[in-house]
Amino acid sequence: MSKLNEDALTAALETINNRGDFSGQTGLVLGSGLGHFAEELSNVQRIPFHEIPHFPVSTVKGHAGELISGRVAEHRVLVMRGRVHFYEGYTLDQIIFPIQILRGLGAQTLIITNAAGAVNMEFQPGDLMVIDRQMNLTGRSVLSEAEPLRPYLRRLGDLVERVGREMKLPIRRGCYAGLTGPTYETPAEIRLLRHMGVDAVGMSTIHETIEAYALGMEVLGISCMTNFAAGILDQP
Repeated sequence: MSKLNEDALTAALETINNRGDFSGQTGLVLGSGLGHFAEELSNVQRIPFHEIPHFPVSTVKGHAGELISGRVAEHRVLVMRGRVHFYEGYTLDQIIFPIQILRGLGAQTLIITNAAGAVNMEFQPGDLMVIDRQMNLTGRSVLSEAEPLRPYLRRLGDLVERVGREMKLPIRRGCYAGLTGPTYETPAEIRLLRHMGVDAVGMSTIHETIEAYALGMEVLGISCMTNFAAGILDQP
């Protein structure tokens, strides 16, 4: 981390800690359209992103843009309600900054979610997929060396599958491909991704996951299929 980033992180954490108890062992990043989960928390404290020094603010609809501390049952969680993307004009350092904040506040586990397009033809909109592999197609990397082969912790994915069975909720597993956006993929690109073993595609998650892994966090990734990727159906 550069000296500039260290200073920015220190200033941001100082502001957050002065606003209340924003500690917790689990961090949660809520993707597009998934922010309603935060309404289920109790003992809630909130800070809008724009009130935190150096914090990137989302310009995308469906990303409320706030850091929330709250409880799920007896567990305290830290929630990023919204995220930023390359296609908004943000840099890689800005995209991973919220993950550094969560780690700085004490989070040891990261649950990262996203809205994704279904590439696997067996998937349906509304399906949840535990990410067990990822493909970085952004042309950028958090690390100067090779990226980790398995940044997602299998034990956490197994736990999600077990809970899904108890709730009679089918849980998929698969490979998530991250692109820069903002344009959606063409049918030809989707066919190529499917040939490469990709099950779902989106424009986030990849770099946040790598940064969390590099910081020593255990990571669980979940994609919500919001649509069929281009070319899956015989219609526009």
